[in-house]
Amino acid sequence: MAGKTGDVFSGEPGEPAGGGLAGKLWLPRGLSGGVAREWLERRRAAMRPWAGFVDQRRFSKPRNFGDLCQRVVRNLDTYQSNYTFIFLGLILYCIISSPLLLLALAVFVGAFYVIHLKSLEKKLVLFGREVTGGHQLALAGAVSFPVFWLAGAGAAVFWVLGATLAVIGSHAAFRELENGDLEELTMEPV
Repeated sequence: MAGKTGDVFSGEPGEPAGGGLAGKLWLPRGLSGGVAREWLERRRAAMRPWAGFVDQRRFSKPRNFGDLCQRVVRNLDTYQSNYTFIFLGLILYCIISSPLLLLALAVFVGAFYVIHLKSLEKKLVLFGREVTGGHQLALAGAVSFPVFWLAGAGAAVFWVLGATLAVIGSHAAFRELENGDLEELTMEPV
């Protein structure tokens, strides 16, 4: 398993060999913080200034349905990165405000980490088949599923989606377009 080139759990050539506890603490490449950090940096670079995003003078009621649609399309495109950070903030708020969700996430991460450490010691075999990285995540999910269910993770997911839709939808609908945006996007009346 460690010899496969596309294996998520194999170490990089520059990484130290697995000796002792320090060698076992390497996370899988697929879960490295580098990919997430790069994605966040791209989002942060594309983000519009928050002062202009929440400027109350730029909000008004749309004149008609066509104007509403035009605003939603253009504002979703213009403020996509800002909306992404609002979504992430709502997720973070939901997780922090629910101790049971924190516990469920800790159980999931702990289960995955224990399974990952066991796979570093020797190949994990379940029902005569080698357990791959995706199967390890599924096994950790199966172990932690009862805790997520008791924590009400389903309700939390729908709360986050509803709150995101309400906040982002109302901002996109009521935020006036910039002067340059009016010329680029013209919708014909139906």
